[in-house]
Amino acid sequence: MLSLRFPIPVDNFLTPVNPRNTLSQSSRTQTHPFRSLPLHERPKPHSHSSHRPRSTTTPDVGLEEEPQELNDGATPSGGSTEEEPFPEGLRRDLMPRHVAVIMDGNGRWAKQRGLPPGAGHEAGVQSLREMIELCGRWGVRVLTVFAFSYDNWIRPSVEVQFLMSLFERVIKSELDSFVGEGIRVSVIGDSSRLPESLQKLISETEEKTKDNSILQLIVAASYSGKYDVVQACKSIAHKVKDEVIQVDDIDESLIEQELETSCTQYPYPDLLIRTSGELRVSNFLLWQLAYTELFFAPALWPDFGKPEFIQALASFQQRQRRFGGRS
Repeated sequence: MLSLRFPIPVDNFLTPVNPRNTLSQSSRTQTHPFRSLPLHERPKPHSHSSHRPRSTTTPDVGLEEEPQELNDGATPSGGSTEEEPFPEGLRRDLMPRHVAVIMDGNGRWAKQRGLPPGAGHEAGVQSLREMIELCGRWGVRVLTVFAFSYDNWIRPSVEVQFLMSLFERVIKSELDSFVGEGIRVSVIGDSSRLPESLQKLISETEEKTKDNSILQLIVAASYSGKYDVVQACKSIAHKVKDEVIQVDDIDESLIEQELETSCTQYPYPDLLIRTSGELRVSNFLLWQLAYTELFFAPALWPDFGKPEFIQALASFQQRQRRFGGRS
């Protein structure tokens, strides 16, 4: 396992923020222990997988880098001010602002245990709850999770229906916690294909949590990176056609404003984590991942917890981010 005791370079890794929004430096350090989020006990694995796999080397990869204005100094109502000790070996000032996660391996986790796929997805929700809590405690500002790919619509209808139902149940069960603990929820993707009841629930959730500022949780549902770029191009094309802008006005900044991640002040993930040992980005945030640091964890998503997250953060903090320049 990667040792957490190492010299950490002090090169400036900070992600450029979205120039369309402002956020004071003080709000970057807001943390909260998310006491009310239920962290249920994980189902115990079979004896052949009783120990979570650990990566023995740092992956040889590394390439990358709005909500409405986030409130400074916000304190969630009803929560404890007690803080969990910051993990030994990590530096708070080198924490990524934006972490993205491809939550892969639920189906394989269930299959290994002779369970239906739905059991793996249910177990994956517990890992997500823990990830949300840790990000809030440790000062991560944005957590983006790949919940359902646009390409997943080709899966068996029974599984798709279960996932839509699970998505709706999780939002309903966690909404009060999101509101009380300062979590802002945003959903990106082609929502037109989602059930109408889920679309309505998403709109209500986004509205109720829009002023929260401790952590922004972005859920990518019916999303693909290609879709995101195409819809941005279509939007720009309409503006050119309507003479709102000229062709010469089109640049990277304009395209970024039309991408779905314009809902956050930090649209570019600093760190992407993919679980289950797969080494690909699977059509996720293709534009936004240009300079993101990549970490591939061998653990299946339901087995990904605090030790694995610390390992990913430790790997991130060892890297020098040059964004095309020299060290």
